[in-house]
Amino acid sequence: MLNELEAVYHNEARPPELGHPEPLDGLILTILSQNTNDKNRDAAFSNLKALYPAWQDVINAGPEKLETAIKTAGLAHTKAKRIIHILNQIHNDFDEYSIKKLALQEPEYIADYLRALPGVGAKTVACVLLFDLKLKAFPVDTHVTRVSKRVGVVPEKFTPEEISLMYESVVPVERCLGGHVNIIDHGRAICHSRNPKCKICTLSKICEKVGLL
Repeated sequence: MLNELEAVYHNEARPPELGHPEPLDGLILTILSQNTNDKNRDAAFSNLKALYPAWQDVINAGPEKLETAIKTAGLAHTKAKRIIHILNQIHNDFDEYSIKKLALQEPEYIADYLRALPGVGAKTVACVLLFDLKLKAFPVDTHVTRVSKRVGVVPEKFTPEEISLMYESVVPVERCLGGHVNIIDHGRAICHSRNPKCKICTLSKICEKVGLL
């Protein structure tokens, strides 16, 4: 499947730059992305950084002002509380508002540390590992879940976490970013949740029979 999608979308050959010089920015961005779309996430993050360029500024402003700044992302009250908690925790652990030092640890340690933060689940961990820390991971969102199950790469009963582990076990690290984005592009353009465009789908002739790579 990944080979067929790469022939159409080319994100492995030309990987998009989705990371941040400071991985903490990627972590907060991913938290804002929960239960909303990319447009609302990006608007909230841009507004947040415009109002409070440094993470210390966010702490100084407090949760109520942060909540106002990120309201376009939805669930602002919950997300603001989590962000404040995470910033305080990271400052306590690293004596700065940065998780660059975390990148010096083993991937398993990094994943465990991130998972222990409030509101951080498997997808958020995978996004930070792959996009911001350039480590092997395969985030699984609704598009990756839908396409993977329809094509038959994974059983219908698999959870997103199980799908992620499956990809990580067989996809080389250098293919994870581009392969992940290719599946998302395909889900958005062709393999819709309703009325998928099967007649023009590059996978239609091999759907439910195609191999993973």
